[in-house]
Amino acid sequence: MSLLVSGLIGCRTETPRIQTVIDGFAQGGTYHIVIVADSSYDHLKPAIDTLLAEIERSVSLYDPHSRLSRLNRGETDTLDAFLIDCIREAEQISRESEGRFDITVKPLIAAYGFAETGPTQHPNLDSLMQMVGYEKISIDENRLHKAHPGIQLDLNSIAQGATADRLGALLDGYGLTDYLVEIGGGEIVCKGKNAHGMPWRVGIDRPVEGNVIPGADLQERIAVSDVGLATSGNYRKFYTDSLGRKIVHTVDALTGEPVISNLLSATVIAPTSTQADAYGTLCMILGLEQSKQMLAHHPELQAYLVWSDEQGNFQTYLTPGMEKRILPRP
Repeated sequence: MSLLVSGLIGCRTETPRIQTVIDGFAQGGTYHIVIVADSSYDHLKPAIDTLLAEIERSVSLYDPHSRLSRLNRGETDTLDAFLIDCIREAEQISRESEGRFDITVKPLIAAYGFAETGPTQHPNLDSLMQMVGYEKISIDENRLHKAHPGIQLDLNSIAQGATADRLGALLDGYGLTDYLVEIGGGEIVCKGKNAHGMPWRVGIDRPVEGNVIPGADLQERIAVSDVGLATSGNYRKFYTDSLGRKIVHTVDALTGEPVISNLLSATVIAPTSTQADAYGTLCMILGLEQSKQMLAHHPELQAYLVWSDEQGNFQTYLTPGMEKRILPRP
């Protein structure tokens, strides 16, 4: 996923307000927060970093001591509030997608080489699929029940969006009404307007191999306010196996196979960043045509899909709401 928070553009208001920028590192990447208010809010960085550290201790797959890592090893079955929210949100989208979106795919993700270990040369899908399926987990109060002890969760398709929402809620708690939160290079929640009284501007990266620096090569710029946003794509996280096949990190939980599709990236705007994150991933699983059908049933979602035609040329599909957000090219 990758979105760049672009420069602030537009006419100045009569009384310029103070813009506070808070940056840092979290969840294996960076975060970027812009606050517009009548005074500076630099003093919020410790509270922001404390919240992010708390979330890391909850859902990090890189920290062997995180609650999620311990859950996956079967060392505990106790959930915290953040995990419960993520799992329940994911379950709703799993049911809607008939299991295509699924957070129990970690055994498959690991087998294909997108985890702590390298890829399994000949993964036994029959065995692995016994441990995959959203219906094989349930929550009883604050405890996770697994139908199979080998079930493991991967929340990468939803946790960063949920983190952005938690950061937004933190800023709401201080009475802030104009801010933009971006985490992980792509998950965004924004509210109100920028320092010039205009909607926030963000850039969608062009989904080409080698475009690893957010903002270096933009596909489009859009205006956003009071929404969550996320971009999913397979053009950065992939490798080519010994047979020359392109193995991507998006896995279809129904087939157990990496997704092969001409859909290159999906930018989704939703009421929350959690939803945008999950639905962006779902689009990458469904592919272009099924994503169009899904979006037609969700008027609350807006999307910008980039796909490749038979000649290898970029093509785009925009929902009507997204078309209205496109900014003129500089």
